[in-house]
Amino acid sequence: MAFGRLERTTGPQPMSDINMTPLIDVMLVLLVIFMITAPLMSSALRLDLPRAECAQPSDAPQSIELAIDAQGQLFVAGAPVDEAKLRARVADAARLNPGTEVQLRADRSVPYGRVAELIGWCSKAA
Repeated sequence: MAFGRLERTTGPQPMSDINMTPLIDVMLVLLVIFMITAPLMSSALRLDLPRAECAQPSDAPQSIELAIDAQGQLFVAGAPVDEAKLRARVADAARLNPGTEVQLRADRSVPYGRVAELIGWCSKAA
């Protein structure tokens, strides 16, 4: 019985390079977390601002709310009005404050021509 020489195979060489993929993944997750939380941290700043008795915000524009329903009924601030009263109220509001804002709401079934007519009245009053 002849015994041959047992050869030992050498295992794979150890990897000497660092795998960067997990490190990059962790860094990207941290970046996203900081991007989301940074704005929340700055808005959490509590300040005790001084109060002034005479200073009142006057920049709020005055507005008039117009609405027209599906039947064509006109409303000013939720109250039904006819065309003559609507024109008079819009003209009064424009005369008192030329910067008056008109907020117009119209039902979906109202023809656009009717809405354009209301816009024309408001533009003419200004």
